[in-house]
Amino acid sequence: MTDAFSMIPASVLRNLSDKLYEKRKNAALEVLPTLSVFFLSNLVEGIVKQLAVAGDHDRITAVINLLITEFTVSQQANHRKGGLIGLAAATVGLTSEAAQHLEQIVLPVLNSFSDQDSRVRYYACEALYNIAKVVREDFIIFFNQIFDALCKLSADSDANVQSAAHLLDRLVKDIVTVSDQFSIEEFIPLLRERMNVLNPYVRQFLVGWITVLDSVPEFDMLGFLPDFLDGLFNMLSDSSHEIRQQADSALSEFLQEIKNSPSVDYVRMAKILVQRAASQDEFTRLTAITWINEFVKLGGDQLVPYDADILGAILPCISDEEEKIRVVARETNEELRSIKADPAEGFEVGAILTIARRQLSSEWEATRIEALHWISTLLERHRMEVLSSLVDIFDTLLKALSDPSDEVVLLVLEVHACIAEDPPHFRQLVVFLVHNFRMDISLLVKRGALIIRRLCVLLDPERVYRELSTILEGESDLDFASILVQTLNLILLTSSELSEVRDLLKNSLVSPAGKDLFVSLYASWCHSPMAIISLCLLAQTYQHANAVIQSLVEEDINVKFLVQLDKLIRLLETPIFAYLRLQLLEPGRYIWLLKALYGLLMLLPQQSAAFKILRTRLKTVPSYSFNGEQVRRTSSGNPYQIIHHVPSGSQISENGDGIQDGANSHNGINFASMLQQFEQMQRQHHMHTKVQALSRNNSTTSLSVELLCDILSTNELDKHLNENFLGDSDSGGAKT
Repeated sequence: MTDAFSMIPASVLRNLSDKLYEKRKNAALEVLPTLSVFFLSNLVEGIVKQLAVAGDHDRITAVINLLITEFTVSQQANHRKGGLIGLAAATVGLTSEAAQHLEQIVLPVLNSFSDQDSRVRYYACEALYNIAKVVREDFIIFFNQIFDALCKLSADSDANVQSAAHLLDRLVKDIVTVSDQFSIEEFIPLLRERMNVLNPYVRQFLVGWITVLDSVPEFDMLGFLPDFLDGLFNMLSDSSHEIRQQADSALSEFLQEIKNSPSVDYVRMAKILVQRAASQDEFTRLTAITWINEFVKLGGDQLVPYDADILGAILPCISDEEEKIRVVARETNEELRSIKADPAEGFEVGAILTIARRQLSSEWEATRIEALHWISTLLERHRMEVLSSLVDIFDTLLKALSDPSDEVVLLVLEVHACIAEDPPHFRQLVVFLVHNFRMDISLLVKRGALIIRRLCVLLDPERVYRELSTILEGESDLDFASILVQTLNLILLTSSELSEVRDLLKNSLVSPAGKDLFVSLYASWCHSPMAIISLCLLAQTYQHANAVIQSLVEEDINVKFLVQLDKLIRLLETPIFAYLRLQLLEPGRYIWLLKALYGLLMLLPQQSAAFKILRTRLKTVPSYSFNGEQVRRTSSGNPYQIIHHVPSGSQISENGDGIQDGANSHNGINFASMLQQFEQMQRQHHMHTKVQALSRNNSTTSLSVELLCDILSTNELDKHLNENFLGDSDSGGAKT
């Protein structure tokens, strides 16, 4: 140390610690006279240069140690500044031989970056800048420490320090981009550790390094993109527009490289993108979904095992508030669905089903619709796998029948219909459907007709009605059974989807298939007197219809009954019952039809609109039968008296066409037994009504749910008639 002091004149040492910058600088540059060849130096640089020429590295080390111990670690800020200038001068003096002293010189400078005095930090930047200019690539061995220091200095509180750090940063980048000693593998961990820093200056610093290194072909930044991709996406939501723009620019460049690269690790990045697609920031979501879109197009096969995660990110975005996001999400969804992957390739049917089931609870209609499309697609491609997981989604699908969106309900029914192609699942579907109607009567009121009609379109309507009838036949909740039967009956009489079923029932007396269907429906239709009468009129079993009407007792004739009767009278004026009205042209042949209609007329209040409609229709019945039978009216004009000859002991057949011995059975139908079945069921309803009446504390309670359903059904019927039968020539008097 004594030699080192003797090598540097006292005036130089004094000026190195002077508070004035010019004196410190001049001390390093001052020309000093000396008597020895070893001390011929114009400045500290000159001294070190001469020692280097002489090869006296021991003394060079001593000089450097002097600058460190007496200056750079001094308690005095001016001493520390002078020491930094001296170390830089020593490096300049060493020139090409600086490498062997570099560790001794650089480490004190790096330590000075954390000095509490901003001016010392500034001189540290200046010193390291001068050192780096001299040593160039030899400087790379300290890159990690230098990068860490620059990262911190980029956010320094002093503007001058920041400015100096930026200059140093540019020089380091210049050195690194041309160096073959720089290790990208060692750099990436440093970058990854800092990518989630929130400081805007640090973020700019990091994006700058990513952009620079990515521009160098020798550095495979794309291969390491998964390590810092999440950090870049995190910057897209920065409050600074400049940072968002820089991050977006870097991401756009990487995406372009991905499109042109034959080998990309889609899987690791896809996991990041899935998370970012759920970001609260709109720009981040748009960028993430755009990347996912490209990934599905470019690397769809690689991503097959992760299709469920990707779908989980796409479906919510389909309903995003931002139109651009919705458009890209829909395109991505279609692209993903077009990939026909197999479970052997890692495609997880169960995972996709889980995502679709979860999204069926989304508050957004578009998302629920696409979730149902996915379930339909899976049923089409992987039916057995879906059916094996049916227990996990079936309840959710049934609940979806209560969805406020008609489109969702129709799609749910398509899924159910697809599942119900197998007999066991068909039975299960209908049982669950009836159960849902029972548990949620509002579902039956609001959506019952829509659901049943759609099922009849998707499945065999006769099969649907037979199954429903079988279930309702043993229904213990009599009120519910009555409501559902009335709903089914109204659909049967009005819906175009059931035209074939109606045609089959019209031939009940002549066709075995029609008879079988009539008998099948009859048991459950017994829950509603008006439904039975409607069924008999449809099946042209007019004598039995008359028998049912005659069997009605006081308990049957109530407000509910009259509401339903009102609907039936108006339905008789629609095209569906045109055949019945035409049969009135032959009253002699269809005596039981005429009698049944008069029976209904007698049950209606005379001031009601339905009474006037039916009476008007009956007045049009001709007094002369076109088949040659003579018909005359009584003095009052009603009822008609039929003049024909019937053999003793014989009766008119059910359809009035011909003679048969005994009318209790026709085409194998035991009408007497069926009438008993109806009366027995009505007795159960009467008893149930009495029990309910006894249990009520207030006799003036509000309308029952069943009556409310009747009223609502009447409104639905009005709408249906207006939409479908408004121009029928026979319905002019049907509107009430």
